[in-house]
Amino acid sequence: MLSVRICQHNACRKQGAAKVIQAFERLAPAEVAIEPCCCLGQCGNGVMVLVLPDQIWYDRVLPEEVGAIVDRHLIQGKPIKSMLYRKFHPDQT
Repeated sequence: MLSVRICQHNACRKQGAAKVIQAFERLAPAEVAIEPCCCLGQCGNGVMVLVLPDQIWYDRVLPEEVGAIVDRHLIQGKPIKSMLYRKFHPDQT
């Protein structure tokens, strides 16, 4: 089962993490767990989103980008290369 963790710690919260969670909760398929979480350890790059068990990281996610992540990654199984966090996916962008 897929799980999406969205950082809710200080820096991400200031960047609009609550709106990102709301968008995932509204758009994600019912079988995908949407989980607010504490710091993901990547402060200054938020809003951070981690898709498990895929270990796919997205950084600087905006609420208006959630639909694309849901459609392409969560439903079609194809991570969006241009949105991947380069620190953990340097060869994908």
